[in-house]
Amino acid sequence: MSELRTTATRRGISSLQAGTAVRTISFIGIGKAASKAVKFPAYIGGGLAAAGSYAMYKLDQAQDYTANKLKQVKGIMADIKEGIGSMFPGSSDDEGGNKNNGGGSGGGEGAAAGAAAAAAGVSVAEDEDVTSEDDDDDEEDEEAERERDQSLDDAMMNLTKQMIEIRSLLMSVDGATALTLPAIVVVGSQSSGKSSVLEAIVGQEFLPKGSNMVTRRPIELTLVNDPSQAAEVAEFPALKMYNMTDFQQVQKILRDLNMAVPDEETVSGDPIQLTIKSPKVPDLSLVDLPGYIQVEAADQPASLKQKIREVCARYLEEPNIILAISAADVDLANSSALRAAKRADPKGERTIGVITKLDLVTPEDGKLLLTNRKYPLRMGYVGVITRAPSAGSIFRRKTGSQAYVAQQGFERSYFKENRDEFNGTSVGTKVLKRRLMKVLESSMARALKPMHDKVANELEETSYQFKVEFNDRDLTSEKYMAQTIDNLKLSVKEFSERFGRPELKSLLRSELDQKVLDLLAQRYWNKPPVMNKKRVAAQPSDYSEPPLNQLSEATQEDSYWRRKLELSTASLTKLGVGRLSTTLISDALLTEIGVMLDNSELRTHPGMKEAIKEAAVAVLSKRFNSTSDQVENCIKPYKYEIDVEPREWSLSRQHAVGLLREELKQCNEAYRDLKRTVGGNKLKQIMTYLQNENNSVGQSIAKENIGFSPGLILRGKEALFLSDRAALLSMRLKFLRSSSCKYKENKYRCPEAFMDVVADKLTQTAVLFLNVELLSDFYYSFPRELESKLSSGLTPEQVEAYAKEDPKVKRHIELQERKELLDLALGKIEDVMALRKQMA
Repeated sequence: MSELRTTATRRGISSLQAGTAVRTISFIGIGKAASKAVKFPAYIGGGLAAAGSYAMYKLDQAQDYTANKLKQVKGIMADIKEGIGSMFPGSSDDEGGNKNNGGGSGGGEGAAAGAAAAAAGVSVAEDEDVTSEDDDDDEEDEEAERERDQSLDDAMMNLTKQMIEIRSLLMSVDGATALTLPAIVVVGSQSSGKSSVLEAIVGQEFLPKGSNMVTRRPIELTLVNDPSQAAEVAEFPALKMYNMTDFQQVQKILRDLNMAVPDEETVSGDPIQLTIKSPKVPDLSLVDLPGYIQVEAADQPASLKQKIREVCARYLEEPNIILAISAADVDLANSSALRAAKRADPKGERTIGVITKLDLVTPEDGKLLLTNRKYPLRMGYVGVITRAPSAGSIFRRKTGSQAYVAQQGFERSYFKENRDEFNGTSVGTKVLKRRLMKVLESSMARALKPMHDKVANELEETSYQFKVEFNDRDLTSEKYMAQTIDNLKLSVKEFSERFGRPELKSLLRSELDQKVLDLLAQRYWNKPPVMNKKRVAAQPSDYSEPPLNQLSEATQEDSYWRRKLELSTASLTKLGVGRLSTTLISDALLTEIGVMLDNSELRTHPGMKEAIKEAAVAVLSKRFNSTSDQVENCIKPYKYEIDVEPREWSLSRQHAVGLLREELKQCNEAYRDLKRTVGGNKLKQIMTYLQNENNSVGQSIAKENIGFSPGLILRGKEALFLSDRAALLSMRLKFLRSSSCKYKENKYRCPEAFMDVVADKLTQTAVLFLNVELLSDFYYSFPRELESKLSSGLTPEQVEAYAKEDPKVKRHIELQERKELLDLALGKIEDVMALRKQMA
């Protein structure tokens, strides 16, 4: 018994030390106890009667219980006695009587005091719920109930989070404008404090500010309560910008996106999507709309007011919740937000009124606004103060989280000081947050079943289209890119089998043959221009170069023809064969890669084609300089001395005959084309005129034709050139076939054959190193460069962009993504509906 008394006393002292208000009698309640002490005899009388009845009723079942209560109350009464002094006469007698009344019945004053104490003990025990085993059980039940309530609140928050995720998911379904869950749409005039309300909810300054109209596009704001975040982070999903912690930068981006709307339009319906994650924000889906204006400014279009109404009206439609922001210092009759809300929601069933700047009016007027009966709203009004008073200096102005803390502190102290005036109303940012969460959750819950049916119908239609168009074949951007790379590697492998060393040799030999023909034409086949006879007679020394027909009679001792052949050979060996051949092969490879791409499914992918060509250029560039240097070093001996074997001479002579025959054929074809264009007779007249221009024959022809046009003269000169060249080629071709060119010792007489030998040696040597240093390395490195550039080197966004360059692939991927998103959304909706059913 004494242990119970000691425990009860210790609890009373503990409560006093903690300084907290408890439901048992404590020293903090001394004043109230003293005020009631005057009525103590009446309480004693009533208590005696109640205690007597109670004891008679419970005597057989609760004797021990009553005794325990007596001991406990006796200890508490002793503490009270010490606290209130003489206000309780007879306390000592009571205490002494109780000490001798261990568990049996007493008589006289001791019995009366014991009965009163028993009654008081029962009352205190019922209030405190801590002094009996039954009360301990009640404590456990209450704790369990609180835990269940907390679990229920957590479950409701989880439901809201899931439904916001579903809403974001449905918004990402391309073309599904009818698939949307409710959001909270914030409307108000430019000076109503609309932006400040949103910033107070978030706890950060992030919306653009300015005297001019800076909110020109709707801002679709998704708040995500994320306990894993250390602080607030912002994301712009459409811009691929994530994990931004600098909210000044967020504010700048929002300002830039809004101000990008041209001044002649001022507002746009294209929304800005912003997500903010924080452990402090509630799970909400909000839309900040451009503020209403009363009159257009001089620099604003005349239709601006109507444009703002049209943009806002689209978001104010059902099932969205309207958050109508009005300032307390403006008559609600002039509130643009309430007028717009009434047009969209005539019965006021889905509108929440928010009165800002309550500190600018008296508390009495503020309460009248919050209990408004003239503009009743089913969801009522909430009063807030979204900004703390200014410090009076720009250097003391708080920003960011400091401004939020200052606002919260000022708002809390203001409503606490005016608690009585605002009694019975809803005030404070925290209250607004809770109201918004509950309203959004209930609105989304009501929309779940209709949305489930819509999503199911959309999914069925999309699945049917996907089956009909693509036979349910799975395709993603990553899979398409991987498949494309594999096909490209296979194409490169097939190309390497077609383009090898023989093709390399043929390509380079063809280029060097053309160089040989150019050198022969430059040094052997071109005649001096036809001059008049007087100049030829006066300056015979000008034309001391022997004619080409004397070449067939040249000997090894003839210095002129020997020097001419040496110069021609040096021109060929020193023209930069290393760089020429490396460039030639590199260009040929790039050309073949382009042809290969044009003949594949990549022809509809300009971006990917360019990336593949860049990969090929990168591989070739790495080996270009070293390959050209290697080739140049290996052909260096041919710049000084060239040994010719009889077999090499014989093969080169045959090859030279073929070259001259082809050259003669092209000359004759070009001459025939001129003849068809100008006319045979006309061309003959022009050629005769040019050959006899300075004699009577030419003058006579010119007189008959009344002169020739410059164009005809040019054609005639071209015909003369082709005719002379054909005559020279015929002469040289005949000589090459003769026995005079059968042996290598006659190389000065047969420069065409010797130059061909040099070209062949250059080709053989260059191809050897080109094949090893350039071609083989390209076939090895190019597929790996493709893998790096088109697989691991690309971001997911780039992979998606490349894949969707093909309209058919884009349709396939987007239809599949739509199907998967709808399927995912439907599953989440069904999960939420099942969870709500369990919670009901």
